[in-house]
Amino acid sequence: MAAYTAVIYLLQTLEQFQQRHPELVQGQTAKMLESLHDTAEYFLNVVEEASKSRFDPEKTKSLEEIISAAASYTEDAVELKIYQIIDDLRWTFGAAPKSSLHKNLLPVVERIDTKKKKVMEIVSDFSTRGHDIDDDDDQVLEPAGDSLIGASSRSNPRLQHLEDDIVHGLDDDLEIIVKRLTELSSGLDIVTISGMGGIGKTTLARKAHDHLTIRYHFDLRVWVTISQEYGSRNVLLEALHCISKQTNIGNYYDKDENELADFVQKKLKGPRYLVVVDDIWSMDVWDSIRGIFPDCNNKSRILLTTRETKVAMYSNPISPHEMNLLNLENSWKLLRDKVFGPKHDHPPELEEIGKKIAEKCQGLPLTISVIAGHLSKVARTLEIWKDVAQTLGEIIASHPDKCLGVLGLSYYHLPNHLKPCFLSMGGFPEDYQVEIWRLIQLWIAEGFIRRPGRDKSLEEVAKNYLEDLISRNLIMVKKKRFNGEIKACGMHDLLREFCLTEVEMTKFVHVEIINTVPTLPAQKQNVRRFSFQIHGYLVDDCCKVLAIFHGYESLCSFPLVITKLFHLRYLQVRCYGNLPESISELQNLQTLIYDGQHNHTTLPGKIWMMRSLRHIHTREPCYLPSPRRKSILNKHCVIGMPNIEELSNLCFTSCTNEIFSSIPNLKRLIVHHTTLPWIGGKAKRLIDMSSLTKLQALKCVSYSFWSWSPPVSIKRSVFPISLKRLTLDGGFCFPWEDISTLLMLLNLEELKLKNSAAKGEVWRLSAEAKFESLKLLLLHSLDLEHWEASSDNFPNLKRLVMKKCNYLKEIPTDFGEICTLESIELYQCSIGAVDSAKTIEQQQEDMGNNTPKVYIHITHWD
Repeated sequence: MAAYTAVIYLLQTLEQFQQRHPELVQGQTAKMLESLHDTAEYFLNVVEEASKSRFDPEKTKSLEEIISAAASYTEDAVELKIYQIIDDLRWTFGAAPKSSLHKNLLPVVERIDTKKKKVMEIVSDFSTRGHDIDDDDDQVLEPAGDSLIGASSRSNPRLQHLEDDIVHGLDDDLEIIVKRLTELSSGLDIVTISGMGGIGKTTLARKAHDHLTIRYHFDLRVWVTISQEYGSRNVLLEALHCISKQTNIGNYYDKDENELADFVQKKLKGPRYLVVVDDIWSMDVWDSIRGIFPDCNNKSRILLTTRETKVAMYSNPISPHEMNLLNLENSWKLLRDKVFGPKHDHPPELEEIGKKIAEKCQGLPLTISVIAGHLSKVARTLEIWKDVAQTLGEIIASHPDKCLGVLGLSYYHLPNHLKPCFLSMGGFPEDYQVEIWRLIQLWIAEGFIRRPGRDKSLEEVAKNYLEDLISRNLIMVKKKRFNGEIKACGMHDLLREFCLTEVEMTKFVHVEIINTVPTLPAQKQNVRRFSFQIHGYLVDDCCKVLAIFHGYESLCSFPLVITKLFHLRYLQVRCYGNLPESISELQNLQTLIYDGQHNHTTLPGKIWMMRSLRHIHTREPCYLPSPRRKSILNKHCVIGMPNIEELSNLCFTSCTNEIFSSIPNLKRLIVHHTTLPWIGGKAKRLIDMSSLTKLQALKCVSYSFWSWSPPVSIKRSVFPISLKRLTLDGGFCFPWEDISTLLMLLNLEELKLKNSAAKGEVWRLSAEAKFESLKLLLLHSLDLEHWEASSDNFPNLKRLVMKKCNYLKEIPTDFGEICTLESIELYQCSIGAVDSAKTIEQQQEDMGNNTPKVYIHITHWD
């Protein structure tokens, strides 16, 4: 993993430099950069092939260490030398000789070429000694699913009875699966069970396989385990082994693979069969075995278990069964029965602490099973159980084979490009809900996201990576927006324990959870990522750090030593005071997240020199000074942030043409009104965003509402035609008739008006007014009473959401005619709004139309 990330870092550095400074990439310099790029691509191919091969693990590890060290050194050296050249160009107004880069890169190229030859020798040695690789295809695999007893206990008959105890919380699941397996459809049906490792998929499948109803319903029951090390011959032998126990089929071990497949097919033709395909990992494997099982139109079934939702959906997209974590009641029952036995009482004084222990297991049966095993071996006293509750993570980590090893299978099966994304979650504190925008910006800054082509942005690719990890049940969705998009994610504590173990072992990131200001230990000098989860913060001599997560506690002032971390790509820091001008020394910084502890923040003027910045987020409203200040122009000839795509919480006073023209590629913007800019000399001041031609999402927030303030007109506001999402939140008090100005935004898909953004009792839309592309309309805490509109005004609306609209008499009844409308959602709204929504639903239902779903929430919403 270290080799893979090091190589993609190097590729990213080379590609970004060539894109941003083509004037320096000429002659010999161009040839050297091309040579470095070719070597990096070669290293990447070697790492990819090594991850798929079955070479000697020790030799593979040695190979990856060589590649990791070579790529890291080259990336650091190239980045530093490029910075020195560019810095000279800035201070000498472009007079530095371009050939200096070529001379500086020569020793770097020579060094990496030497390492490349060494790698080629090792790869060649692998190829010539391929006959030494063990081939165990003829060995029948033991079941390796994720039943709750763990793989190590399968071969021990004394432990087999434990599986019988683990039924709490599975009754409903079992009933569903048995019904699916025995329902009336005559054709061959595939029933899928998916869920994270350790949740009990194999246990549920075994319960179904052994269920009395299933025994009577099927003539033949077959169980095969796929596991990660898939071999088609093994699967066929497992199937025939099951069949031989129920029928007399004679000897089959001496047959080749094609004969075995034919033999299995013949034996399955005729009888009504159930085949359990346990622990399948990929769609390709399913494709390779699907044809073995014949469809005899006799109600035969295949029951498939997998950790990957995509595999389940691919096998059969109709009604996949996804297992959920246990609730607290079933978690406690499972823990109690495994410790004391289902027929024995527990000491009453242990129930409260026992429930706390069960709650800390977060509903994962595998964790509960391991902790129960530990509790069974210690004294059953209140003090001992309290100690277990405090040291739960340590106990889990002390059982790697039974616990972390089971979940580790999911990680080791990941393709290389997803592994660093998963491991990055280890840098966040326990139970931390990570906002998706933050995680995506981290992945991009770290170079984990490589754009496959020009048809997708880096953010789109990153979202695909995230969805893949969620589908594999390695990352959990914690929050969603009401348009269905994921807002925040997290990780189960058990997976986090595995993640922390893996990141330390691979030196991917160094995590310190302490209560004092840390200093960097000498043995950690070569670690490239740090996560300090602390009350204070200090970085000692660690010039190669690429990403820092702050400890989520405030500092007295910004640690100036951070500005020495030239290679820093991602910085999140919380402190008092403003950022220093020396922040501009971080020329590789892509994401800056600054949680200032004042009511407003002033960004340093030299931030305009940070051309690599892609994302700036401040917790409080921030003032951005003009990029044309003399203090900048006198010393530097190149200013501007052409790569900025997202800027959060910009003060209204900084919304000038001068600033917007210097960030032309901005896609997402949040603007804050913290004063009343329309009072006094700024009464006519409006935002002109015409230069932001790529802006897609805009949110304007005002905390400056006064009941006696005059309404503000937005008729002369200039919004870019590219806008897709617009939120107006706070006391702007725009007249409702001004909202028609937004009709010119032909690409607008989402409109949210919140907290007195619009003022007035009547919103009247003419027949000609059409929000052509609008799909989501949200109205929140407005004084609107009468809404006069028709279905023609919103021809493509999908979702209407209303929150705290306490005065609205009714929703326009014609909205039922909007053929695209999928839902009307009301939260704490007036009785008139609720009744009209129900009327719309009923009228459309009476006419036999596809009715919009109406959701009514009387109390508070999430």
